[in-house]
Amino acid sequence: MSMTPRQLLDSPEFRRLVARRWLVSGALTAALFLVYYGFILLIALDKELLARRIGEVTTFGIPLGVGVIVVAWLLTVVYVRWATRSYDPVVERLKRELED
Repeated sequence: MSMTPRQLLDSPEFRRLVARRWLVSGALTAALFLVYYGFILLIALDKELLARRIGEVTTFGIPLGVGVIVVAWLLTVVYVRWATRSYDPVVERLKRELED
């Protein structure tokens, strides 16, 4: 069954898809915000902890900073996997319904 663009935009399935995308992207953004600004607050409020040596020349702040970068990459991987498995197939199906 072919849909008009207006019917697609008004459909409950499209609205659920948009809501899910906002929920996932909002949650991942909030997680990254907490990790990044938590690190910045730690720098501002507890310099002694970050300056603590954990090796000959390395301080605790270095692996923690690397951890922030790794978390950002992992959150990106989570989003890409979610989009590939859940979001993109529904978008492709809805596009096909418009083209039919």
